[in-house]
Amino acid sequence: MQHISGTSRQQLQISSLEDKIASDNPIRFIEAFVEHISLEALGFTVQTIKSEGRPSFDTKLFLKIYLYGYLNGLRSSRKLEKECFRNIELQWLLEAICPNYHSISDFRKQNPAGLRKLFKLFVSFLKDADLVAGETIAIDGTKSRAHNSKKANFNQKKIDKHLAYIEERTQEYLTELETNDVKDNTVTVTKIQEKIARLKKNKIRYELLEEKLKASGEPQISTTDSDSRALLVQGVVVEISYNVQAAVDNKHNLVVATHTINRNDRNALAAIAIEAKENLELETYTALVDKGYHNGREITEC
Repeated sequence: MQHISGTSRQQLQISSLEDKIASDNPIRFIEAFVEHISLEALGFTVQTIKSEGRPSFDTKLFLKIYLYGYLNGLRSSRKLEKECFRNIELQWLLEAICPNYHSISDFRKQNPAGLRKLFKLFVSFLKDADLVAGETIAIDGTKSRAHNSKKANFNQKKIDKHLAYIEERTQEYLTELETNDVKDNTVTVTKIQEKIARLKKNKIRYELLEEKLKASGEPQISTTDSDSRALLVQGVVVEISYNVQAAVDNKHNLVVATHTINRNDRNALAAIAIEAKENLELETYTALVDKGYHNGREITEC
């Protein structure tokens, strides 16, 4: 018995991208949704058509990529660029245009306000389509680890500890330097002087961090991901993280409000609860949260 035979790679075929996408494919909704909204009204930075130079990409193109990535769990700009070349759905959606990852990343960086308004518009659409009840909404947060390491996160206590260590080691090296001066040990003296110079450089670094910390008015500062903070993740485990808050309607478990903060749930309830209320244009609703949100000030504000 023979194996099932495939189609020869050299076989010519006459077909279009349209033929390869089913009529009920979700990307057809992305296409219709993006084409029927005004990007200017939502606050997006729209590329203007130029009479000279290289033509620019249509801003709607990047919004389609962003929504496709959101729908399929693709967050990386580099992965989205790769999908533009090999994914038949994206080829249909973008009409075979393949922008580079840098342009995809720039779109997200330049349009945070527009993307927030777009989310609110989509929530309104869900409500109009009777997919959201707006009666009972569950709120919770999840910690998303930042690239920032614990070593690159500082508070005043940690900076003071480093500065005290530098002062201590510098004094030890100076004492050692005096001893070796008497013995006239040139090689050892040179090595000690290099160590002292390195300590002075580190001291300047920590003093600059201290100034930056005081100027920010924050209790801690991160050097890689400046918005990330040391947060309690589970039990006594602390990680440098962000806290992604989400409010979910109980009818079809659809997200109706979301934002990212850099503090724990105890001080987060009012902001996400009021955001859900405004997105759905409600007078009142029942919010369900766990005991991690128990804070009198936040409950009073709600």
